[in-house]
Amino acid sequence: MKLASLIPCIALLAACGSDQYDDLHKFMAEVDKSVPRKIEPLPQATAYEPFAYDGVNLPDPFKPRALKLSEASRNTSELAPDPNRRREPLESYPLTSLRMVGTMQQKQATFALIGADNTIQRVTTGNYMGQNDGVIVGITETEVKLKEKVQDAGGDWSERISSVKLADSQEKK
Repeated sequence: MKLASLIPCIALLAACGSDQYDDLHKFMAEVDKSVPRKIEPLPQATAYEPFAYDGVNLPDPFKPRALKLSEASRNTSELAPDPNRRREPLESYPLTSLRMVGTMQQKQATFALIGADNTIQRVTTGNYMGQNDGVIVGITETEVKLKEKVQDAGGDWSERISSVKLADSQEKK
């Protein structure tokens, strides 16, 4: 009985010992020869050079500072808005959020009806609206023209013409 179980084990060991993987062993030997053995050294690190900050006399970039007025801005200072003027209700809205919903006339005066949020305001020539000190200079049946005062990065004031057009009937729905 022992001999009967020993014979398959010997046959199995003989099969494993055969040279059926000889081509694999040859391939591995060739690949092993083609792999370079020497590893190149790392490049030399450059020495650290500390930076001396000489900005003690420079202005602090994190503190707000007033813009210096140039000679050109002094000439445009008459365009600067009056900071003491009483603000009107439509000046708290940007022009893009305002819409003209209609016009009306009353005793030779033409008024524009301007929608802001869920309210309607009546304005006429000389009223202010928008956040750039826009004064109304003209009202037609299709638009309200404004003259706004804007300041550029250099502190210079300039005027620009803007308008709020009549809202389509589809936009009202």
